[in-house]
Amino acid sequence: MTQFDFKSLSDLAGQRLMFGFEGQTLNAELKYLIKEYRVGGIILFRSNIKSAEQLRRLCMDARKYALDQGLPDLFVAVDQEGGKVARLRKPFTEFPGNPHIKTIDDAREFARITASELSDMGINMNMAPVMDVAPSDVDSIMKDRAFTGGAKRVSQLGSAVIQGLQKGGVMAVAKHFPGIGRTVKDSHSFLPELDAELSDLKQTDLLPFEAAKKAQVSGIMLSHIFYPKLDPDWQASLSKTIAYDLLRQDMEYQGLVMTDDLDMKAISHDMDTCIHRIMIAQIDMALVCHAGPNITEAREAMMRYLEKNAELFESGRVCVKRILAAKETFLV
Repeated sequence: MTQFDFKSLSDLAGQRLMFGFEGQTLNAELKYLIKEYRVGGIILFRSNIKSAEQLRRLCMDARKYALDQGLPDLFVAVDQEGGKVARLRKPFTEFPGNPHIKTIDDAREFARITASELSDMGINMNMAPVMDVAPSDVDSIMKDRAFTGGAKRVSQLGSAVIQGLQKGGVMAVAKHFPGIGRTVKDSHSFLPELDAELSDLKQTDLLPFEAAKKAQVSGIMLSHIFYPKLDPDWQASLSKTIAYDLLRQDMEYQGLVMTDDLDMKAISHDMDTCIHRIMIAQIDMALVCHAGPNITEAREAMMRYLEKNAELFESGRVCVKRILAAKETFLV
């Protein structure tokens, strides 16, 4: 792993950012994100994927280019849950999704094959598994993506997926903390609200994330949902109360914490405000998944707050140490 300069504002900011991009090769746009913005990771979508050979070349070229620029290796992430959310289609194995995973053996088989196929492409992070609990009496937005059953069953199956992915060398990211299974609106288009007490969440929604922690999950993704009983001012992905006080302090989670895509319509704040809140909450990585001005604005805001705020600079160093520790573990 490349020696890293903790004093460089550009590097400290970049390592906490994961960006999407256009194209299917190590093109000028992707080179710029890596060389100039010093990104810690990239995330892939269907538009970035044409074939297995092309995908492997893209991932390997991007990771090598980061190393050539004096950076640590890149996180290369993808959403490969199976079912409706699977960026890699044939010739890769197409699984029907979490609702069809009924046994621990099913979960292990999905994780084993998925990890093998992703790692062979040079992909080292899977934004999975979904650990949301979708009650049968709610028309949950997650009903087609969540494991069936209550919190205990979700915990068991999700933990098996986490362990299988990571045994296969692919980092698992449990989502969407602190749980969106009881919401009916899609945060891609709306800001959903879950008016639940913390005591209620602890009995159901939070249990799978406790299990994920025990399974040593590499990362946890925050939801864009508004939980007014937990934080009356900020949704989870921008909330210090949820991301730091609850997840980091109360639940003692020590792995990576990251946002969901900040391009989603559930985010109504400007990018400067989003990044400021993310830094206050000591969230390790911010995701901006689509090419556009938000990428530049996110990076410039991160740089600006690191430069002018000593407290955010020091907490940022802690975040980057966690990121580098994860890279040392999985990206060797």
